[in-house]
Amino acid sequence: MKSEGSRCNEYGILTRQRKNDLLKELFRKSIHICSAAVPFLLHVFGQRILIALACVVVCYTVAEIFRLKGRNIPVISQITAVAARKRDENRFVLGPVTLSCGIILCSLAWKPLPASIGIYALAFGDGLASLSGKLFGKVQIPFTQGKTATGSLTCFTAIFISTYASCGRTHVSLIVASVGMFIELLPLKDFDNIFIPLVLGGLAQYLLFP
Repeated sequence: MKSEGSRCNEYGILTRQRKNDLLKELFRKSIHICSAAVPFLLHVFGQRILIALACVVVCYTVAEIFRLKGRNIPVISQITAVAARKRDENRFVLGPVTLSCGIILCSLAWKPLPASIGIYALAFGDGLASLSGKLFGKVQIPFTQGKTATGSLTCFTAIFISTYASCGRTHVSLIVASVGMFIELLPLKDFDNIFIPLVLGGLAQYLLFP
């Protein structure tokens, strides 16, 4: 049997790991939420924002290649190390690439309003779902690789509110939020950063401009 000291030590290690995981997730999802500024920046600066995002993807990709070879690029490699999850250890951290590509593709594929809806869904729906699931999620949904009911409800609510704030139509917001919640449940890993804005932006365009 384990001694009281050993159990306390294990509990302390697990507590520190959980705290570290939560801080990483908070940092990662804060980047997601910041992407909500892109529609406004597009309105002000136009396509130059998409060019800037593409340049960020290229610079980040080069930095990741160097990092995997043991040569860190100042600032970029440090940020990646802070944000990387356990599954990303010793691997190319794909999240920033798919996040930027999802925003770029959505902005190019759809009209400004539907594109904004798709980007807001990515920023708030996906971003807040993960945080609430890790902080408050108790009931896991089967066959979703650990997704929780709390996270899914947060995703639905965030997408509904952001969509309604954008277009003011209840039925459109309900449909977009429902589909967004379903996509967030799929085991897409980092590729949900592409599917969520692209699919929901296209759905919003179909519903708003039939």
